[in-house]
Amino acid sequence: MTSSPDTAAAPASHLLLPRRFHAKVEIRWSDMDVFQHVNHARMVTLLEEARIPWLFEEGRPTASMGRQGCVLVDLHVRYRGQLRHEDTPLDIAMWVKKLRAVDFTIGYEVRPNGAPEDSAPAVMATTQLAAFDIETQRLRRLSDTERDYLAEWLA
Repeated sequence: MTSSPDTAAAPASHLLLPRRFHAKVEIRWSDMDVFQHVNHARMVTLLEEARIPWLFEEGRPTASMGRQGCVLVDLHVRYRGQLRHEDTPLDIAMWVKKLRAVDFTIGYEVRPNGAPEDSAPAVMATTQLAAFDIETQRLRRLSDTERDYLAEWLA
């Protein structure tokens, strides 16, 4: 998997798109279902694999959430097209849609390999994540450093 921060180019309407983190995620043969497209449960896993280098890799201001606690609060996935094994690696663009004291919502657009960034995504999704303290088993406030980093990606 490869990843890179990117600022999306302005589409023809000249509206600025939010700053997006792009991750290239390989589709495995086991991600396919009997109809030869990516299975729903596997798509959720591919979204998770995409956000790990953006949020939880060493050196990221939010990396401690990956070790000390972060919980998935809500998940929505909307399919607008099929993705197949030959579409690998997927381009998964992510940004922060909402940022609050203890949680944040990530927006996703998933496109097949080589699809233009202004093309319609095959999958659109959101996940709401909350900072969590494993020791106390309670939600915790995002630190200033975490909030500042996430705010850089806010749409």
